[in-house]
Formats: sequence, structure tokens, C-alpha cells
Amino acid sequence: MVGPEVVSVKLVLVAACALIDVDGRVLIAERPAGRTMAGLWEFPGGKVEPGERPEESLIRELNEELGIIVKEACLAPLTFASHTYADFHLLMPLYVCRRWDGMVTPREGQRLAWVRPNRLLEYPMPPADVPLVAHLLTLL
Repeated sequence: MVGPEVVSVKLVLVAACALIDVDGRVLIAERPAGRTMAGLWEFPGGKVEPGERPEESLIRELNEELGIIVKEACLAPLTFASHTYADFHLLMPLYVCRRWDGMVTPREGQRLAWVRPNRLLEYPMPPADVPLVAHLLTLL
């Protein structure tokens, strides 16, 4: 008897954050031209580097991308996405953050939008991000 063929898939760990303002709106960012999935809207964040914890990655990425300072105690884990793309598998924890220091400013040429949770799906998103919206709707 022959067993199933083992296929190696690259696992990519990305941490994302739903920043929520005092009016209950969620920040999403448009992926800039020239990047994979350009034009799609996503929750800010990025790849977790070797030796980094997801929370550390988010603190670094939110500062690099948006110019804000987030304390780890202000990051609350909400849910995660597990999605297979053509050439890798994405595992993406989603955190919620309601407190940060500084003004949210696009630092990488991306467009930003503060969106009411019930309108998030009006923005085209990467397939891994879409199921996360339901969890935000339940929370907010």
C-alpha cells in the first residue's frame, strides 16, 4: 500500500492588527502598486521575522507603516486566518488595538481608510482577510 504523497508547503507567518478608533471604525490599508495583491485592502501588519514574536512584529510594523507607537499590553488577540495561496500557506493572527500613541500616517505610499465594520466587505480584500471581518462584526 502506498501512502499519501507528502507535499512541502512554505508557511508564512504574518501578524495583522485591526486598529479601532473612538468612533468604532476600523483602519484598513490599500496594498500599493508594485506589490503582490496591489489594490486590495488589508489590515495593517506584516511578516513576523525570525526570532520575533507576533506582538513584537506588529509593534515594529505599525511604527514603520503608520508612524504610531503601540504597547504590547494594548494588543488583544481576536482570531486568526489560515489560508493556502498558490505558492505558500499563510497563518495570520489578528489582534485588536484601541490605544496607540501618535497620529496614523501612511509612511509607505499606501492609501488608508477608516471604515465602519459593517462596510468592510465593500472594499476588495485578499482572500485570507475576508473571513476575519465576521469576527470584527461580532466584536463591534
